[in-house]
Amino acid sequence: MSGLPQVDGVELRAPWDEAYASVLTEPALALLARLQREFGPRRHELLRDRVRRDAELAAGALPDFLPETKDVREGEWSVAPPAPGLVDRRVEITGPTDRKMVIHALNSGAKVFMADFEDSNSPTFGNLVTGQATLRDALLREIDFTTEDGKAYALNDEVATLVVRTRGWHLPERHLLVDGSPVSGSLFDFCLFMTTSGQISIDAGAGPYFYLPKLESHLEARLWNDVFVATQEALGIPSGTIRATCLVETILAAFEMDEILYELREHSCGLNAGRWDYIFSMIKKFRTRGQEFQLPDRADVTMTAPFMRAYTELLVQTCHRRGAHAIGGMAAFIPNRRDAEVTEKALQAVRADKTREADDGFDGSWVAHPDLVQVAREVFDAKLADRPHQLDRRRDDVHVTAAQLLDAASTPGSITEAGLRNNISVGIQYLEAWLRGSGAVAIFDLMEDAATAEISRSQVWQWVHNGATTAEGQAITADYVRQLQDSELDKVRAAVGDEAFAGGRYAEARELFEQVALADDFEEFLTLPAYERLG
Repeated sequence: MSGLPQVDGVELRAPWDEAYASVLTEPALALLARLQREFGPRRHELLRDRVRRDAELAAGALPDFLPETKDVREGEWSVAPPAPGLVDRRVEITGPTDRKMVIHALNSGAKVFMADFEDSNSPTFGNLVTGQATLRDALLREIDFTTEDGKAYALNDEVATLVVRTRGWHLPERHLLVDGSPVSGSLFDFCLFMTTSGQISIDAGAGPYFYLPKLESHLEARLWNDVFVATQEALGIPSGTIRATCLVETILAAFEMDEILYELREHSCGLNAGRWDYIFSMIKKFRTRGQEFQLPDRADVTMTAPFMRAYTELLVQTCHRRGAHAIGGMAAFIPNRRDAEVTEKALQAVRADKTREADDGFDGSWVAHPDLVQVAREVFDAKLADRPHQLDRRRDDVHVTAAQLLDAASTPGSITEAGLRNNISVGIQYLEAWLRGSGAVAIFDLMEDAATAEISRSQVWQWVHNGATTAEGQAITADYVRQLQDSELDKVRAAVGDEAFAGGRYAEARELFEQVALADDFEEFLTLPAYERLG
């Protein structure tokens, strides 16, 4: 029998666990129901607007800076001053909310830990709810973890500032209904953190803080701002207490960076260059536009590609003009304990990447593994010294045009059989782990998450549907992809062993990969059909 508190119109569609009781409280559910009723219709309207804009792009339109918001772009205004705990953000580490990861991340030496309910999290109901309890315990400093061999972990005296990434506006939470309809995954994650840990964060002097993913317009940022205002009023929290960093990880958002900061200005603390989802967005939005927007192998699409340079330099300039932090992209490398040479080469690449960001004016950057914190920190320490950021570098030398933001065609590189094989293998291996409840997966010495899996499957879709050919002269067809799937899965079976392979969900993952990479109709996000297969 469910122990869910009785709140009018709220219904649970997942097995009850007593561990949920401290999170799914009556005040939490009541606030969630209120937010869903008040803001759910606007969310659906904005999602319909995404569909309309996608149709315009498919018909040949190109995005541009909005004429109706020119006054915002040209006006003189600034966001709120940096919030406590977010003044110095020179290194940020990201990861899911399991107890071991949370302890390691908070202890890593990074300035900020982004606890992720989105791309590095498989959204099983248990992961989502127990993750909230884990973050509460961490804020209360009541968290510990002991491995099977008896090694114990606890928090250091000095830990990173906690920031929470919610799911994007497009994702539902189908396990909890309000008035018979699934609630927004964004509102679910946000509301539960606010009611479980919001006051604890305030009492600790840093928070509640959020990362907002997948925004495609300033109107979507406006919706978030209105949610913040309503929540602060409902909980009796001073206006402006909630702060948010927006990930600029869609090509459409790149044209509205000023406007996004403006909409959230009382609650804004910066923008982040979400590089992997940004590449995915470039592929997705122009997937039917032929050679003009066809990118080479994923490994060739680096931060030095012209369209990526334009985007990141505009982000720094926009943020610093408005007094907001500019946070750089992810270093996804995982140290290889078996091959020191591979590790050293990768660390050199990470150092070069972070050096470029620091030189460009970024105030900090992301890493996915604790071993990379020191590398990134050394780079930003050398640039910043005892300064907490580079907000005084306005980058008035930057002049980015719409054409530069859209210049995918100048990306150097080629489409190869090796790149196609990598996309297939990464896509299937990631989906298999995701279906088992793991959203951050080490594959080929990289930490893969939903964003990198999206690049992998969307490139396959684009290459197949645009009739691309590999550098070796092989036409990329659906049948050829299926042939390579057989070969790549044979490699996986050999690597993990017959028993582990048979006990996994590889057949289901392959079926799902074909659905999102080969079907005639392009799935907007692979996590949507994958979510239907989760328990």
